[in-house]
Amino acid sequence: MDSTNGNGTEVESANGSGVADALPPPPPIIPPNVEPVRVKTESVEKKNLRVPIARAGFGSKGQKIPLLTNHFKVNVANLQGHFYHYSVALFYDDGRPVEQKGVGRKVLDKVHETYHSDLDGKEFAYDGEKTLFTFGALPSNKMDFAVVLEEVSSARTNGNASPNGNEERSDGDRKRLRRPNRSKNFRVEISYAAKIPLQALANAMRGQESEMSQEAIRVLDIILRQHAARQGCLLVRQSFFHNDPSNCEPVGGNILGCRGFHSSFRTTQGGMSLNMDVTTTMIIKPGPVVDFVIANQGAKDPFSCDWSKAKRTLKNLRIKVSPSNQEYRITGMSDKLCKDQMFEYRPRNATKNENGEYETVEITVAEYFRNEKNLELQYSANLPCINVGKPKKPTYIPLELCSLIPLQRYTKALNTFQRSALVEKSRQKPQERMNVLSKALKVSNYDTEPLLRSCGISISSNFTQVEGRVLPAPKLKMGCGDELFPRNGRWNFNNKQFFEPTKIEKWAVANFSARCNVRQLVDDLIRIGGSKGIKIDIPFDVFEENHTLRRAPALVRVEKMFEEIQSKLPGAPQFLLCLLPERKNCDIYGPWKRKNLTEYGIVTQCMAPTRQPNDQYLTNCLLKINAKLGGLNSVLSVERTPAFTVISKVPTIILGMDVSHGSPGQSDVPSIAAVVSSRQWPLISKYRASVRTQPSKAEMIESLFKKNGTEDDGIIKELLVDFYTSSGKRKPEHIIIFRDGVSESQFNQVLNIELDQIMEACKLLDENWDPKFLVLVAQKNHHTKFFQTSSPDNVPPGTIIDNKICHPNNYDFYLCAHAGMIGTTRPTHYHVLFDDIHFSPDELQELVHSLSYVYQRSTTAISVVAPICYAHLAAAQLGTFMKFEDQSETSSSHGGVTAPGPISVAQLPRLKDNVANSMFFC
Repeated sequence: MDSTNGNGTEVESANGSGVADALPPPPPIIPPNVEPVRVKTESVEKKNLRVPIARAGFGSKGQKIPLLTNHFKVNVANLQGHFYHYSVALFYDDGRPVEQKGVGRKVLDKVHETYHSDLDGKEFAYDGEKTLFTFGALPSNKMDFAVVLEEVSSARTNGNASPNGNEERSDGDRKRLRRPNRSKNFRVEISYAAKIPLQALANAMRGQESEMSQEAIRVLDIILRQHAARQGCLLVRQSFFHNDPSNCEPVGGNILGCRGFHSSFRTTQGGMSLNMDVTTTMIIKPGPVVDFVIANQGAKDPFSCDWSKAKRTLKNLRIKVSPSNQEYRITGMSDKLCKDQMFEYRPRNATKNENGEYETVEITVAEYFRNEKNLELQYSANLPCINVGKPKKPTYIPLELCSLIPLQRYTKALNTFQRSALVEKSRQKPQERMNVLSKALKVSNYDTEPLLRSCGISISSNFTQVEGRVLPAPKLKMGCGDELFPRNGRWNFNNKQFFEPTKIEKWAVANFSARCNVRQLVDDLIRIGGSKGIKIDIPFDVFEENHTLRRAPALVRVEKMFEEIQSKLPGAPQFLLCLLPERKNCDIYGPWKRKNLTEYGIVTQCMAPTRQPNDQYLTNCLLKINAKLGGLNSVLSVERTPAFTVISKVPTIILGMDVSHGSPGQSDVPSIAAVVSSRQWPLISKYRASVRTQPSKAEMIESLFKKNGTEDDGIIKELLVDFYTSSGKRKPEHIIIFRDGVSESQFNQVLNIELDQIMEACKLLDENWDPKFLVLVAQKNHHTKFFQTSSPDNVPPGTIIDNKICHPNNYDFYLCAHAGMIGTTRPTHYHVLFDDIHFSPDELQELVHSLSYVYQRSTTAISVVAPICYAHLAAAQLGTFMKFEDQSETSSSHGGVTAPGPISVAQLPRLKDNVANSMFFC
């Protein structure tokens, strides 16, 4: 953990008491004796829905630069024909529907091969489930086919090497002891559903998007997915991964980062293009199951593994069993060891009893393999068995006979070290990425795809050329009147002071067993702080943790430390420096932050120092400490002058909005919504945050406006009141909203749900107040990259692109604000959804670029605007509070009570007033 590790803020409790009420709003915001007016709550269907605005023009500022991008031109020769959409239903020969994953493609390939002439020689694109497309119609609107598939792998069959055990010993079990069929019969129904004109693609390229054009593009995506599937690739949404060991890198725990390719068709100003990019997914290293479990758990041998944990990890993975080479899907594990697990078995020489049924015997799994298969188990007799049957009809196989097959996704959350290894091994320099993509296009060989050829679609193998512009870096103001222009998106504080240095008088150090020279660290911090303009007094004391507590639970360690601090400090400190023993994922971090911020209202900085931290490390810590305590490290020169477009001429509040979700697979963890707002206008470098929980995985922020009687208990009211009180009692006339983390399909919800809530919050504060709005969405999760034509380096910071590969109608642009030092720069894709302030394209792009230079935690331009980064930090820091909600008996916490009931959302504890308005998350 380099200094702090992400932060957040919480606000009002359920009864509405909070920061907003601690500072009663003056009359202009809530007029006395006036009934609050609320916007009419019409249903979404009845209102005129807002839609994303059209492009307002193109920017012209900056030095022009020729670039290449990983979009490949798609030529559509025939726009007169139609794609035909058919529904597919698969059944076994006894009429049962096929539910098993992965069978559909094999069955439809067999249909295509067997009934080619009945299908009129048509090629088709099948999505692997229930949808099929052709170019031109099939001979009939409803067609029925019967096919036979050889050796369909299924957990339903038991195979030569798989004994069956069942406590109930039903007749069904004895039937399953027969040799399985090596083939299966299927019936396939194909029914006409709709037709899609190719002309819809031409309309989309002119910016006239419709459901038909989206369907046409979906067909093209499905064609490429099918093409990859036939090459034996693993498919993950719109990405595909070949079974090639050279594309895999170990990241720890027998998990591999597997490099593959994303591909998607996009409509752009330059026509249709195929966006292709390198991507990575996690897969399990193929090989013996036992080896995987040992490595995954960091155990020394199979007998020290936690097999109940392994059961959860292994569930649904596919294995190959020796010596039969049959494939199965793991459904569970036996409760008993292989040598003790009994099952009912019919010997080869069994005779019939008086009822005409064969006699059976009870035998252990280990005995079965020893006696019947002549296999002496080496070690797995003393381990549980793999179950590939059903829970009540198990089919047991000894562990040592099971191997994991290739290309199986690992969907559990990675630990910190695995994530670090993945990031490091996924990096590719721009030139390397271009070479890999060129090779991938060649290997994919889309020119041979019969359905693309039949409808006259071809894909260029050349990177698309675009024109970028490099915006100049904004001038920054430091302390003592110093000014500078960042070079290559970077600057430093060598021989310079902070713009607004704070003063640290009452403070102390809490050392949780960190192995460093604390006295030296304190001396260095005071020395470096002085050189940056921060006057730091000698700390009251250094509180060392009792060594007997090092293995105690985190909450206990924090409580004991505070008992020690309270017993010796004369009063509440202004600041506490916390020294943590681990750099990554220290479990003390969450309880410590919560205790300081929600119970005592103390600003705190966590560090995990090396034995002798260097000056640069301590300077980075001081950047955060100064910002948290109300100082400013640097500001834009234009912030204190009226020259900065309309921001400093008109009272303007800037909001950054983000929602943080739990790790993959954590469906019960509440999502955390964070909104940060600028304060002390005309500054755009100071922010405060408001954070709430909401139902798990909910992407739209639910607490922006929250009517509670006649009061608004929502986030926006709190932030607007803070802006008013911190900005000389001025209401913002302009509200600029940066929204992170939403896809194109959610843009209308941002405009018609979230923006509505914000407008309602404004109306309830003052019915005559009518601010103007600008709404932008920032996307990092996309696959467009840019490359210089004349250099192997990344594009320079400030590179902006708003032509050629941008949307043909909507208002979007790409910005690479930061200097990509490693790997290939990922631009941020900004979408302007709403603008009744009427910024010119140059003004807007300049504002977005400038907001990448006001991030107080670093001395570099960042890749996305600071308000969004702060919202992300705020959500992440308060997210660490949630992990300790159910352990609160050990703590004397005041907030954070989890409401009863399965669908309730745990409430975050309220921050103390004296830290709620600070940049504590910095």
